[in-house]
Parts: sequence; C-alpha cells; structure tokens
Amino acid sequence: MESPQIFLPGDLVPSKLLPNAQKRKIGHGLYQEPGSEDHKCSVAGPLEVDYRKKAAYIKTPRARYVPKVGDLVIAQVRGQSQEYFHLYLSSNGHQAILHQLNFEGATKKTRPKLENNDLVYAKIIFVQKNMDIEISCVNPQTGKAEPDGLGPITGGMVFDVSVGLADRLLRRQDVSFTEELGSKLQGGFEMCIGRNGKVWVDCGENMRAVCGVGKCLEEMDARDMDEKAQKKMVNKIIKEFGVS
Repeated sequence: MESPQIFLPGDLVPSKLLPNAQKRKIGHGLYQEPGSEDHKCSVAGPLEVDYRKKAAYIKTPRARYVPKVGDLVIAQVRGQSQEYFHLYLSSNGHQAILHQLNFEGATKKTRPKLENNDLVYAKIIFVQKNMDIEISCVNPQTGKAEPDGLGPITGGMVFDVSVGLADRLLRRQDVSFTEELGSKLQGGFEMCIGRNGKVWVDCGENMRAVCGVGKCLEEMDARDMDEKAQKKMVNKIIKEFGVS
C-alpha cells in the first residue's frame, strides 16, 4: 500500500492529486489558491483523499484548533458584561464574545440567563487578528437556530476529541460507529459536534450510555479503524458498559 504524501504549511497540492473538481469536498488543512485549480496547505500532515466521496483533507489528529468564520463550536461561558457573554473556545487560549440577543427569539426580557461554565452550541461569525472572536446562536442569514440546533446546551456530557476527529464527524467521513451506536443504544443518543474539538453527548438519564459513547470517541481518536473495526469496537464497548 502506497504511503500518503506529507505536506507542510504553504506547500502546493497539485490538482491532479485531488478528486475531480465537480462537487469536490475540500476539508481541514487545505485552501484554494485564488485564480488557480491548485490548493495549498495551512497545516502539516499527510494528504488523505477519498475518491469515492470526492473528499480531500490533511490528516492532523492532534492539530491545534484555528477558528474560522462559519465553524460550529461548543463554547463555555466564563463571564458576562452588559451586552455580551464571554466564553472559552478552547484550552489553548481562544476566547469569544456572544451578544446576549444573538439567540432565536431573544429580547432584553427573554434572553437566556447563562451562568459561568454553562455551554452553548454556536457558529463563529467574526474572526480578525487582535480582535475578539464573535459567535452567534442564530444563523446570521435567517435569524433562526436551525438547521444546526444552535443555543444553550443542558444535560449530557462534553468530551474532548482531536480537531481531526471533530472534522470527520461533522463531515460524516469514515465514522460509521455513530450509526452503529444509534442502532444499538435503546432510545438512541444526541450529539453536538464542535469543530474546536468538543463533542456533547446526551442519552437522557442513561449516564452509562453517555460514558460508552465517550469511550467510543476515545477509541476512534486513538487509532484508525475501518467500518468493520468500528462495528467491532461498538459491540465491545456496549457489552463492557452494559448498555445494550
């Protein structure tokens, strides 16, 4: 089996290495050069290409999160001022602000009462060097929380995962274990995925099931697994946690 080609930040990735341009999905670590069919790397790592799904990305399972406009994130409240909530995006220093009216249907009287350490699922709407990152719990175009389900997060647990796994989960690329878990866990489970390496999981009052899903995320982050291996992992963990 041929080893994947390694690229460094700034390296040019020739278009001949990528899937056909029509409906091509370019993922983490790649960006297109203006006026060119070629792409460049923003991070270091091996180029991963799935020609069947017409997807390509740089595999960086332990990469540092770099905020970008449009990213879905899970953020933790650290305080508030007169108009804004102030939040953490990641443990490596990224912080953000969230206007207290940037929730669906929010007014000065009905805006959420968030306390320190509360969580929100939000979208990044502004990023600029030396300025506060701004996030919102409504779609800027529609003023609605859907289709992403933005807003305060309650219950469940949040698990830290690599930026690479978070990206794959959001793109549903080679993560068949989520469907396998959904078919095996009684009542299923809810999941919110933040591109900043945070995954919220809720199984109602079944905390053993929540921990089982968290264990699956940990296993997925630890090693590469094909569909067969993921199914075997799910069956093993469900048995261990007694949540079938």
